[in-house]
Amino acid sequence: MEYLRTLKPIFTVTQHWSPLSRIQARYCSKLASAVDTVREKKKTVDKFKSRLSSGPSFQDFIKGLPANRSCAADEEPSENHDYLSEGLLMGNSRKVYFETYGCQMNVNDTEIAWSILQKKGYQRTAHLSEADVVLLVTCSVREKAEQTIWNRLQQLTAMKRKRLKTHTPMKIGILGCMAERLKMELLEREKLVDVLAGPDAYRDLPRLLAVSDGGQQACNVLLSLEETYADVMPVHHAPRGHSAFVSIMRGCDNMCSYCIVPFTRGRERSRPVRSILEEVRMLSDQGVKEVTLLGQNVNSYRDTSEEQFCGSDTTKLSRGFKTIYQTKRGGLRFSDLLDQVSRIDPDVRIRFTSPHPKDFPDEVLHLIAERGNICKQIHLPAQSGSSRVLKAMRRGYTREAYLDLVRNIKQIIPDVSLSSDFISGFCGETEDDHQQTLSLIREVGYNVGFLFAYSMRKKTHAFHRLQDDVPVEVKQRRLEECITVFREEAERVNAALIGSTQLVLVEGESKRSAEDLCGRTDGNMKVIFPKEDVHVQPTAFSTLPISAGDYVLVKILSANSQSLRGRALSLSSLRAREVHCRTPPEDQRDEHVAQTQP
Repeated sequence: MEYLRTLKPIFTVTQHWSPLSRIQARYCSKLASAVDTVREKKKTVDKFKSRLSSGPSFQDFIKGLPANRSCAADEEPSENHDYLSEGLLMGNSRKVYFETYGCQMNVNDTEIAWSILQKKGYQRTAHLSEADVVLLVTCSVREKAEQTIWNRLQQLTAMKRKRLKTHTPMKIGILGCMAERLKMELLEREKLVDVLAGPDAYRDLPRLLAVSDGGQQACNVLLSLEETYADVMPVHHAPRGHSAFVSIMRGCDNMCSYCIVPFTRGRERSRPVRSILEEVRMLSDQGVKEVTLLGQNVNSYRDTSEEQFCGSDTTKLSRGFKTIYQTKRGGLRFSDLLDQVSRIDPDVRIRFTSPHPKDFPDEVLHLIAERGNICKQIHLPAQSGSSRVLKAMRRGYTREAYLDLVRNIKQIIPDVSLSSDFISGFCGETEDDHQQTLSLIREVGYNVGFLFAYSMRKKTHAFHRLQDDVPVEVKQRRLEECITVFREEAERVNAALIGSTQLVLVEGESKRSAEDLCGRTDGNMKVIFPKEDVHVQPTAFSTLPISAGDYVLVKILSANSQSLRGRALSLSSLRAREVHCRTPPEDQRDEHVAQTQP
């Protein structure tokens, strides 16, 4: 109030307002001048409108559209871009170079994008120096992944500037999750990018590239509720191991509080089963020996494309699990798809990733146990061992429910191999929460793991509602402790396989030695063994060299946390696996451990 009282005299002085008439006169003079200016502007606008009314109509700018045609509200939008001739959409043998970052879904997206461009006359090159178009298929799950792309863009832009002097201009495009999440920043930051295409916009790539040829930046990051690319047959590239990825669904509805995927990939939608079966049959005919079914939440697959699939039965979840969304009804479920896919070729291995623990009802587990070509390996992302943190993550289960599911899986599939994901340093994680995560890792016994420090993502529930309050150095220390415990347990789990005979699908030469071959077991463990001729069958005398794509019986002689080592015995097949691949009794296993050097 003292401050207000000191201001009062300012407002009570009257002599400053006495010459009001003079001020008013000057104001009126200016107002009259302003009115004249407004009248002049109005005349100019009216004259321009008159000229426009006699000019061409909107229809005159649309190629081939009759002047009297009107567009119905319910008319399906055409994929044809009439303002661009078909010639402009063609690649004309321009060379495309792909770089793929992140998960297996991005590998599949690369194959879809390439299939679309190939049909338009583009050529693919494995050499960056030859490329006319460079497309980066990107990941946004963690900040580190995005920073890798920013650094790469700087390198490519420098190369592009050099190319301007000697070659045709090189176009740079960002595809996938990062295009969706950072569209404006990618377009504006130093003008590094010519083309942006989100995960649901790959069909639009030919148009986007044509627009960029005119010197403009081109962008389409619209998400779709229907797009599954069911009618686009990916061009598979499987140089190692004769393996292929097949996308069965896209998007995610789980809305875990830390996860950006629902915002970059959109809502869940499943590809029609007939399209999936057609692709798997084609791959089998091409000699592919392993197919991995892909999806952001692969085991929530639900095909409602045909009327007979649309029943009223509710989706079954793992016992003790729940969702944040309403229970879904009807549709052909994951167990139905897995059953049909596994029947196509008994000598083609079937894997799937990445699942959510909530979608493992007993019928899925029994099918895995019974069907010889479905791998006895399950990825079971836990993310944390603390029920309190799991609740903050909105995972839909407790520590106890997760461990009950693990016990159920091991009971139904005794020889199962388990892998998992863990996040260290999530919002509000205490030291006790961290210790619970370490104890869960020890209790379950995984042989493969993917562990990361928490990285907050914009748009997520955590970004809006939680505090990223765990210091970076604490996150890193906890991550290192998780990795140490994980490796200890993985080494223990893998050591149990010493002395056993494993069926290995050969991928090719080992990266570390041309004298060795490498491949993977049914449990997805890497096996390294000497490159030497083997018997055609266990009881045969004739021998043959081993090639990529062969199934080989390998005797396991040593193990560490990351791989197994052994010696090839003979060629084999999936149908013969049950006869030859058995874990040795405890006494024989100890003998092999004693005889094997670490």
